[in-house]
Parts: sequence; C-alpha cells; structure tokens
Amino acid sequence: MSPAWAIAVPLVGAALIAATGARPNLRETVTLSTAVLLLGVVSSLVPDVMAGALPSAVLAEILPGIALRLEVEPLGMLFALIASGLWIVNSIYSIGYMRGNAEQNQTRFYVCFALALAATMGVAFAGNLLTLFVFYELLTLSTYPLVTHSGKPEAIAGGRTYLGILIGTSIGFLLLGMVWTWQMTGTLEFAPGGILEGKASNAMTGLLLALYMFGIGKAALMPFHRWLPAAMVAPTPVSALLHAVAVVKAGVFSVVKVIVYVFGVDNLARMHSADWLPFAAGFTIVMASLVALRSDNLKRRLAYSTVSQLSYVVLAAALLTPISIVGAALHISAHALGKITLFFAAGAIYTAAHKTEVSQLAGIGRRMPWTMGAFAIGALSMIGLPPFAGFLSKWYILQAAMGTGQTVAVAVIVLSTLLNAGYFLPIVYSAFFKAPAADVHGHGHGEAPLPILIAQTATAAGTVALFFFPGLFLGLAERLAGG
Repeated sequence: MSPAWAIAVPLVGAALIAATGARPNLRETVTLSTAVLLLGVVSSLVPDVMAGALPSAVLAEILPGIALRLEVEPLGMLFALIASGLWIVNSIYSIGYMRGNAEQNQTRFYVCFALALAATMGVAFAGNLLTLFVFYELLTLSTYPLVTHSGKPEAIAGGRTYLGILIGTSIGFLLLGMVWTWQMTGTLEFAPGGILEGKASNAMTGLLLALYMFGIGKAALMPFHRWLPAAMVAPTPVSALLHAVAVVKAGVFSVVKVIVYVFGVDNLARMHSADWLPFAAGFTIVMASLVALRSDNLKRRLAYSTVSQLSYVVLAAALLTPISIVGAALHISAHALGKITLFFAAGAIYTAAHKTEVSQLAGIGRRMPWTMGAFAIGALSMIGLPPFAGFLSKWYILQAAMGTGQTVAVAVIVLSTLLNAGYFLPIVYSAFFKAPAADVHGHGHGEAPLPILIAQTATAAGTVALFFFPGLFLGLAERLAGG
C-alpha cells in the first residue's frame, strides 16, 4: 500500500467530520472510524519495513530533482504507529472530555485534530528534508486553532507564543540549515550514513548541527521551549496531542532523523562536531525538572516534565552509538504512552473534581482510584522504574552513556531520575495517603465519564505492555540503528 494513503485518510476524515458537524453522534463515529482506518493503513506497511523494504510515493515534483516525496523507514514507521494508535484512544477520551465539560466548537476541534494527524503522517513518512519541512509547518498551523480553542485572552496569548516560537525557529534556523545543506551537497534526500560526510569542516558541521537542533523548535531544547508550557491553555485532549501524539514527538523524531540520515552517526562521532549537544540536552533535562518540581499547577508540572523528557531523546541521539539510537527511538514510544496517561488523568481530575493544582489533590485517590492509579503508572514510567516502558528506554540510554564514558550524561540521568521522583511521587502519595480536604467531601464527585476512564486505562495498560512486549518497537529501533 502507498504511504500516501496515511495522509489521505485523515484528510478525507476531516472533510466528513465537518460535513457531519450538526449530528454529534455521527461526527464522533466518523472520527473514531477514521482513526481506526488510519491505524490499519499504517499497520499494513509494517511487514514490508520489517523485511527491509522502503515503501515510497511522490506527492508532487516542485522542481526537477526536488519533490515532495514519502518514504517509510524504521523510525518513521515507529512514529506513525504511535501517532495513529494513540489517535484512537485520544478520540475516545475527547468524546468524554468535550461533552463532560460542554466545550464549544467541538466540530472545529475534531476537524483540526484530523488535519494535525495528516500532517503528522507527512512528517513521519517524509522522504527528504523538503517534505519534512512542509509537513512540519503544516502541523504547527493545524494545531494553532486547537491551542486557542477557548478563544479567551490567555488562550490567544498562549497561541501567539506557540506560533511565534515554532514558526520563528523553523524559518530562522531550520530553513537556513536546509538551504546550506543543499548548497554543500546538492541534495535534500535522507540517506543511511548521512549526506554530509566529506562535505563540511568540523566547525561548519557543528554550526550546521546547531541550526537544525534549535531550528526544530518542537523538540523544546532550551531556550526555545516556552511555547510548550504556553500551550497548556488548551483543553486537555489537545495537551495530550501536543505532548504525546504529534507535536513534540514530531520534534524529537526530526532530531533523530536528521542526526541519522543527514549528518550520519559515524560522521559526527569521528568529527566530534556534536560534542556540545549532550551538554545542551543535559542542561534542559535538569533545569526543566527543577521548574516542574516548583510548579503547583498540574498541567504546568506535566509540561515542564515533557520539556525534560524530550531532551532524553536528544541526549541519547547525541551519544552517537547504535545502542543510544535504540534508546532514543524507544523513549519516543515510552514517553508517548506514559505522558498521555498523565494528561488523561489530569483532564479526568478537572472534569470530575474541577481541580487544577497539585496542592488540591490530597485524598483525591479515594474518590478517583481508577484515575489516580493510571496516574501512578504514568508517573512511575516517567521516573524509569520497572515494570513500565520508561525503564527500558532509560536503561538503553544509561548503557550508552556508561559505555562511551560520558560521565556528565550519566550524572544527568541519575539526577533527573531523582528529580522526576521528587515531583511525581508526592502527588501519588498525597492522593492516596493524605486525608482529603473538606471541599473534596463537599463536592461529592466520583470518577470522570466512562470514555475518559476507558482511554486512560488503555494507555496505562499500554505502558505496562510495552515493558513486557517491546518486540515490534525494539525491532524497528534496532533496524534504525543498524541502518
């Protein structure tokens, strides 16, 4: 099957969602059906990729030799599986959340969600830098209406920050890096081993790498991270989309893809042009963890946790070994499942109890044991404890850091793990073991609506399942590192 169908399905779905907007039940049936169909299309490509094939399609030829082209390689396959699979769960969650909170403009919400998934598939299956850039920008534009969904002044301000930083970095840095790459190599195609070997000096390669790393603003390397907490004004399903399904994953996916297929892991290791990158990633990991530790607002704490966790992927890629590349790819998967579970739980708390601050959550586990149980699973995975998916990816990254003698990277991983425990475990302890505040009894709430419970249970179960059954994702990650 052509990978172009992975873009066509959500585009057609978006049109059908818009056409059925006056009938909510039908509209949401179309949303779920589209999500299931997309997963089917993406899954149909797995056997070919695992057999070593690279399914491809040309969408349009811009100039002779420059085309919008799709090609499915192992990293893109892994990313597309995560995004398409979690869209189904997020859609179920969205039905419960949007109805439970009587949100306005629900048809626009579902349409933009589908458009964002179409752009995400374009990023995942991009066959060259031009295609990656085009769909990367479309993803930013399609998610902007979701960030500003409520239309309130704080949502507009958050959306302005979101759009300004992401468009500014991509045009100011990423596009410049692409043009420079084209000038030096005469191509924008991705290739195993990279396309820059022998084309640039050490200093020039290091500068070009900086343009890419900071130009991919969705990876949220400091100081270009503020768009992410600013976007937390959006409804919780959007926060889950931003943090787990599409936007931030498109960022770290692009970082890994550029390092592997543009610069080349062996080329960067030989030239030492990326020696600065572990320090930049380590700084982001630790500083974002410290901000999360001090944040009382639950979504803000989760947002800065995401900033920190994304840089684990950057750090792993920067270690420039096969095992670290495997760790980077696995952490994309593990973080997706763990963090979407945490955001689902945060939305459930808001929907059922109207609580937004960590300091308000004492005893809430007695009223919402299912929700806080799911939260605990997501939190333990983010800390990196077994038997949860986050342990696997952190183990690979730590092995790579120790194997290369990167003591700074080892110290960062150990310190950040302690900080993760410092800002997650008190929430779990307070929810289950502290007496509830008086207003919790007075409110009389229970669990959130059933679709929300189903979604968060599914992602929590997935977080455990990935630990015990990592075969498919580990196989794709190993093919990436070997290729």
